[in-house]
Amino acid sequence: MNTYAWILLAALVGEYLLNLVGNRLNLRSLEPALPAEFRGTFDEAEYARSQEYTRAKTRFGMWVATFDLAVLLGFWFAGGFAWLDAWTRGLGYGELVTGLVFLGALGLALRLLGLPASYLSTFVLEERFGFNRSTRRTFWLDQAKGLALTMLLGGPLVAAILWLLNALGEDAWLWCWGVTTAFALVAMFVAPTWIMPLFNRFTPLEDGELRRRILDYARSVSFPLEGIFVIDGSKRSAKANAFFTGFGKNKRIALYDTLVEQQSEDELVAVVAHEIGHYKRGHVLKGLALGIAHFGALFWLLAHFLHEPALFAAFGVEQTSAHAGLLFFGLLFTPVELVLSILMGAFSRKNEYEADAFAAQTTRAPEDLVNALKKLSRDNLSNLTPHPFFVWLHYTHPPVLARIAALRG
Repeated sequence: MNTYAWILLAALVGEYLLNLVGNRLNLRSLEPALPAEFRGTFDEAEYARSQEYTRAKTRFGMWVATFDLAVLLGFWFAGGFAWLDAWTRGLGYGELVTGLVFLGALGLALRLLGLPASYLSTFVLEERFGFNRSTRRTFWLDQAKGLALTMLLGGPLVAAILWLLNALGEDAWLWCWGVTTAFALVAMFVAPTWIMPLFNRFTPLEDGELRRRILDYARSVSFPLEGIFVIDGSKRSAKANAFFTGFGKNKRIALYDTLVEQQSEDELVAVVAHEIGHYKRGHVLKGLALGIAHFGALFWLLAHFLHEPALFAAFGVEQTSAHAGLLFFGLLFTPVELVLSILMGAFSRKNEYEADAFAAQTTRAPEDLVNALKKLSRDNLSNLTPHPFFVWLHYTHPPVLARIAALRG
């Protein structure tokens, strides 16, 4: 094992141990007594059930993480990457097709290995706590659609990147950055109207008092709302949610049907105000700019490692190539991605506070959003007392008690 191999091994095991410590601290932070703020929203039985759900999810997640790490290390140390590279080259195709077969085979293997965990999560874990509403037919159709989209959309993008890396030499990273950025921008426009409807039905919110109040609110904050939709989230889960998606004229706010069933009109307007707050505070554009910058930094660094013989030797591969270099660099970048994910989590939590504040200020009714957050926590069996280290490591949203305190402050 050379230096690159030791760095990668330390990064993979270190990230696993970091998550293990975070999970253990999070489980120890579960408070047996219901927080006073939630009396009247939770009863003692519901609170105990939410804690058991946290324990079950955590344990299941750690078993999956252990399995994934064991498979990766086993494949690596058994010479799997070298074998796959030799096998794909032996097919006799050019660099581009060889690269697509190499990466496609690994991607398909990862998807197949992940199927049992996904199935157990849906039909055992979520079923046990009353969340799962998905049928097995829906589950397998989702898997098939996901695979087809990966091939139809991801395949051409990967092919373009491999061709650029093989054909353009030192300047390839700039072109790869441009192509990936263009792909991401196009996806933002087409996803709400072409891709998301493949998985869920988006029904325009019917005329009535709720629609009128939401449109009146949107006009009051000068937000050009193109559409308010109800998404059939209950097709798969009893959990409730809402989200803002799209860009330009394709902007839309989607409310899960489960959310509409569980929240009052005042609370739903507050939830919509929060989603609009993300747009009005520039979070969409900031997130897009950070994503584009991330792509640029990745491809610039990739250019320095793409044909580094020692990196290939760490995986037992003798001949350098764009396709294997792309994969090996992605693995080597693990510790940097961990740091970036922590920073992006902090950025996301800041945005959530800002969107909450926008909703409270513009509706002049912060308690409506407080009540909505309480109900969401109850109905989704959220952990009310997560450990700060776990929040720092994983949370994109602040803990609900912190959000409530900020809204009242």
